[in-house]
Amino acid sequence: MLDFNHRPKLHENLTGLIDVALMKERGNEEARRYLGASRLGMACERALQYEYLHIPVDEGREFSGRLLRVFEVGHVLEDLAIRWLRLADFEIYTRKANGGQFGFSVAGGRIQGHVDGILNGGPESLELTYPALWECKTMNDKSWRDTVKQGVSKSKPIYAAQMAIYQAYMEASVPGISQNPALFTAINKDTQDLWFEWIPFDGWLAQRMSDRAVRVISATEAGEILPRFAMTPTHQECKFCSWQNHCWRGA
Repeated sequence: MLDFNHRPKLHENLTGLIDVALMKERGNEEARRYLGASRLGMACERALQYEYLHIPVDEGREFSGRLLRVFEVGHVLEDLAIRWLRLADFEIYTRKANGGQFGFSVAGGRIQGHVDGILNGGPESLELTYPALWECKTMNDKSWRDTVKQGVSKSKPIYAAQMAIYQAYMEASVPGISQNPALFTAINKDTQDLWFEWIPFDGWLAQRMSDRAVRVISATEAGEILPRFAMTPTHQECKFCSWQNHCWRGA
């Protein structure tokens, strides 16, 4: 008779198999050869440069299977948000006629971005003007509550930078998108509560992020390493950086 009590736990075995498969799938993906607009707002330019150069992250800081599952759940929730907005009479576009995402590519393809969606109409009661950028993020309860309390620009500056650079560079293909506020949507993954916020175009922030991208690319091509964000490896940003050991090992 089989003794099921002495077998390895089913949930551990199955979860492990799924996570290994997800990490293998990610490992087979082609690395992108450009600076992503969604990353330009990160605090440290050296870390951004490491990412652009595809410097391997420190041991133990690779994306885990659990984190990849979190990402995929976020994608599913984003699809639901699109459905909900359409039910609420928003005219939202997330794909071009050929199936590709809306986005931009500048500096010879070295700076690129792909937007979640573009609003081209909505409920008359809101009295809004279009087109407008739509950006969607999913968050745990703590992060979501902080965003609601402080607003996205203060709570999540990397997202504010992302939207500003999108609005600036999408203006050429979607005239008017930088003149109208972007609609930021945050979904609480724990409670499914929703937060919506209109984000006016911040031209100064967009220019600063564009300058940063040029600085990263120029320094990389010149073989230079940009300065660190902090003066000590114990700084909050450094402690959670994927390249902490790589960056500070010679300090």
